[in-house]
Amino acid sequence: MMSLRTCPSFSLTFSPSNKQVKKLSPSFKPYNQSPPSRSSIKMSSISTNHSQGVEHIVLFKVKENTESSKVNAMVNELQSLVTIEQVRHLTVGPLQQNNKITSTTIPFSDLSYTHLFHSRYDSTEDLQTYIDHPNHLNVVRGFCFPICDNLFVVDWVAGDVALPPHPSPGTAFRVSFLKLKDEENSKLKEEVFRAVRGIKESVGEVSYVSCGENITPARAKGFSIASLVVFPGRREMELVDPSEGLVKVKEHLESVVVVDYVVPLK
Repeated sequence: MMSLRTCPSFSLTFSPSNKQVKKLSPSFKPYNQSPPSRSSIKMSSISTNHSQGVEHIVLFKVKENTESSKVNAMVNELQSLVTIEQVRHLTVGPLQQNNKITSTTIPFSDLSYTHLFHSRYDSTEDLQTYIDHPNHLNVVRGFCFPICDNLFVVDWVAGDVALPPHPSPGTAFRVSFLKLKDEENSKLKEEVFRAVRGIKESVGEVSYVSCGENITPARAKGFSIASLVVFPGRREMELVDPSEGLVKVKEHLESVVVVDYVVPLK
């Protein structure tokens, strides 16, 4: 189900850039039920002198009792978007786990989803081009909206680093979204970032960690920080508690969403 592009070898670790990244305007609403005109959803100006590595993640909640043929059609059409020139990597499929509560000290959300879409871009401009692309808009309007109850969209700039290699089929993702009690406290955010980045050092079987502050708040339900932890496979991921790295900053967390995903086999 996953299409790969040929690309050079890349660094395996993301870390948030030290640059101040301006949040996008609330008018930027990817996957909006009534998409605005192109001119009304332009992203805020962000320097792109270097490749910044932009992560784009969408969680879908497919309506109960939806025909499997319609779900498969949605997944296949979303996968076809890999042909858009600016897309560096794309994978889409069903979630393996959604908010598995393993610790009563972590405020896990009751939000529930069924599918994950993940893609990467070299810059926010490339992401904007993808969002504006007619193929993207047609797929979302024609195949996603009709069968989905809910969407959750988060984008973040991983920093001035090269994008990592395309995850191969069987690679496992753990994606976390954090809502903080004090969203204006920059020192608190950096403390949370350190805790998330520390997962790679504290857990042996982690391929890389990407994390950053959400730049498209319109459909993120107030969650401001996102992370993507990649494992070689599902077995390695399941050995790690979903609350790993979060216990240290639990007093700063208002709500947490954690989902597990495995890149589908061809």
